[in-house]
Amino acid sequence: MKLGLPSPFLLLLCVAGLAADVATAYQLPTGGSQQQQHAALNRRSFFSQATAAATIAGFSALTTGPPAAHAAQVGGGIQYGDESIMSQKGHGTSDKPVQSDLLYGVSNKLADKICNYNRHFAEMGGYYRSTDFEDVVLAAKEPITFYDSVTGKALFVAPIGRSNQDFVKESQVHGWPSFRDSEVVWENVRVLKGSGETVSVDGTHLGHNLPDRRGNRYCINLVSIAGQPSTA
Repeated sequence: MKLGLPSPFLLLLCVAGLAADVATAYQLPTGGSQQQQHAALNRRSFFSQATAAATIAGFSALTTGPPAAHAAQVGGGIQYGDESIMSQKGHGTSDKPVQSDLLYGVSNKLADKICNYNRHFAEMGGYYRSTDFEDVVLAAKEPITFYDSVTGKALFVAPIGRSNQDFVKESQVHGWPSFRDSEVVWENVRVLKGSGETVSVDGTHLGHNLPDRRGNRYCINLVSIAGQPSTA
């Protein structure tokens, strides 16, 4: 039988019971000097305050908990966009530079150039192998969410429908992290008709769609998907 976590109210009752026990243990003596009674009163007051604080802290921790992660909608049919997505903005094709604390040990300078001031070129083939990418993927116990290096929005979740090893192997064969339709967060990703350029809805250049016999394959620059998740 699976046991669930106790409810906040049950925890509250348990801690309150502990407080009562402590208070009982430190009842004021009926006899003794005035100094002894004063010391006992101080001890009882201290433990009452401490258990009350523990009650509030425990109740707060169980009712608030950690912030809920955004559940990205992954997969589905390819979503096309038009050239207006990549119009010039405040920082190249984006509103701002890439994040300062990108993941996997990628170069911020290269990332900013590829993401915001580029439409056709890519990081060197195999560049990702000089980063932590492969180690992170192979050590992962569940699919990894890859975030926009500029906005922090979820772009890809992988691997889905294949093993970590298969994901890494396909990326090795082609020289860049390679994603399939089932691994794309289409809410935030578009493919431009004609060129196959794959971009974020906010104007970040990601890579290109280079279909093969298995279907669409999104050949993506690691520097473009090395962002920290947005807290917005």
